[in-house]
Amino acid sequence: MSEDGKISSSQAEVEIDPALFRSVMGHYPTGVTVVAALEGTAPIGLAIGSLFSVSLDPPLIGFCVAKTSSSWARIEDTGAFGVTVLSEEQQDTSGRFASKVEDKFAGDTWVPAPVTGSPLIVGGVAHLDCKLHSVVDAGDHVIVLGRVQYLDVHRADVGPLLFFRGGYGRHDPLSTDLI
Repeated sequence: MSEDGKISSSQAEVEIDPALFRSVMGHYPTGVTVVAALEGTAPIGLAIGSLFSVSLDPPLIGFCVAKTSSSWARIEDTGAFGVTVLSEEQQDTSGRFASKVEDKFAGDTWVPAPVTGSPLIVGGVAHLDCKLHSVVDAGDHVIVLGRVQYLDVHRADVGPLLFFRGGYGRHDPLSTDLI
């Protein structure tokens, strides 16, 4: 803002074409996860492609979800959730959790997370068990922060399921000098 309180042309809002935005961001691969909770005794969940590490102390993770998600609203009300990092073998699981089908868990076995009891899908590469830490408004989405209560790698024999340019893929390491 200039000294006289007016917005300069360099600070004016820029119109971004949503289709172009989606296309450009689609050129960045993301991992595919399922976030799930128990509503009473019924499991509920949704696919998330934006999981990220936030903090080591305290241990926090985050992800973004559309405000229009009816599944997230129900999960949020529980105050806890489990995250399954899907394996490259779980493409069908991802598609089902990204859809509006009634029983997203049909065809998958899940186990209760050790602290919150949230559903963790068997066959995933890794699992995290979280209590809801906070939710931050972010345009047409919210940013969810979860405080990690438990986590583990369950399958080192397969890679994670990746999403890139509108399709699924897998990780192919360029080197074997991994952490």
